[in-house]
Amino acid sequence: MRKRVIYLIGVALILGMAASAFAAHHAVKVQHSDQLGNYFTDTEGMTLYWFKKDSPSVSVCAGQCPEKWPIYFRPTVVAPAGVDAADFGTITREDGKQQTTFRGYPLYYFFKDTKAGDTNGQGVNDIWYVIDPANFPPR
Repeated sequence: MRKRVIYLIGVALILGMAASAFAAHHAVKVQHSDQLGNYFTDTEGMTLYWFKKDSPSVSVCAGQCPEKWPIYFRPTVVAPAGVDAADFGTITREDGKQQTTFRGYPLYYFFKDTKAGDTNGQGVNDIWYVIDPANFPPR
């Protein structure tokens, strides 16, 4: 009986650690920059962007675009504090790939962001921007 209790406690601990790791891998964070204010990153601190030409539930970043603007996808997202988890969703792109959205708009990385905290995609061609969750979508 005692061995069974110890076994069950061990299983519970392992499952708890796995759930915690899953949540951390699927978390979106809010970072802050003096120049940009608040903006989204993935769990590793890589900046997430939106494309001004997209519309809710539709990505028009096609062809070679995703090479420079890789899509961001997690099957589920753990929202940061103060952000409604229901604001995150998933679309299926024309190429059949899934992509995570925020308030309907598809999320992307930028290929020139090589380390956590890079925001090299901000303002590219006046159509790529970081996401401040308090002011999104812009009016």
